[in-house]
Amino acid sequence: MDWFFKFPQLSPELLLAVTRTVDGSLRTLTRAYGDSIEAFFKPLFYFLVFIENMMSNAPWPIVVFAMAGIAWIVARNWVAVAAVIGTLLLIGLLGLWLDTMKTISLVLSSTLFAIAIGIPLGIVMNRFKNVAGVMRAVLDVMQTMPPFVYLIPVVMLLGIGRVPGFIAVVIYAIPPIIRLTDLGIRLVEKEVLEAADAYGCSRWQKLWKVQMPLAMPTIMAGINQTIMMALAMVVIASMIGVQGLGLNVLQAIANQYFTQGIFSGFAIVGIAIIFDRISQAYGRRLQKHRGAGRD
Repeated sequence: MDWFFKFPQLSPELLLAVTRTVDGSLRTLTRAYGDSIEAFFKPLFYFLVFIENMMSNAPWPIVVFAMAGIAWIVARNWVAVAAVIGTLLLIGLLGLWLDTMKTISLVLSSTLFAIAIGIPLGIVMNRFKNVAGVMRAVLDVMQTMPPFVYLIPVVMLLGIGRVPGFIAVVIYAIPPIIRLTDLGIRLVEKEVLEAADAYGCSRWQKLWKVQMPLAMPTIMAGINQTIMMALAMVVIASMIGVQGLGLNVLQAIANQYFTQGIFSGFAIVGIAIIFDRISQAYGRRLQKHRGAGRD
């Protein structure tokens, strides 16, 4: 009756052989093409260093006023502007300004890359039904995979530092923008598409002049989720040498520094609230314009 209580499994020798084969292949790939892979990602490294230095070395009043200006342009809400200014000033008073700028620079750069890759993939997912099935399966795996797992392959290929952390953040944060771009295009009403066809719009004209503008509120919701996931992954990526607030949290855990952890956690929450409120306010503005256009 052992078979009834003990689940059958593959032989340990077979599992060990498969594990050694896969791990050995990755190590062989790294040894053979490690320099070429590193050279390929060198421009990305310089870009990340440039963005980080620009945010870190800029005078703090300029950064505060620039982010407040962005909040006003996007949200057109004085409450959001006051929240941005107050949060940034409080973060600076806690002595976390430099680490916050490093974290914001990585979140912004990774979000921009995720948007640049995710929106075209969402359009492809909407246009080609055969591709959509495969992409949904891949996105399901990506969204259910524990975030720590993303660190393993990038570390094996690229070591530790900014670039592997950036790649892990982009991969982890990209599924929402892909899914919601596809969803936003699919939610465009059939009557609107029929009217566009009646006016003689081509397929691409209908996409860029009708579907994408009407899908923008849903796409903005995807961008909002991408930003939140990027910020969450930046904290985890501190385990592979990504500097910023995440590294402070990791050090606080390792050394049991309660106050340092609380302050760093507050700064992360503050950044998340800033990005969340601004992106949501912009999404609401787009929905109002969309409703006014219908009227």
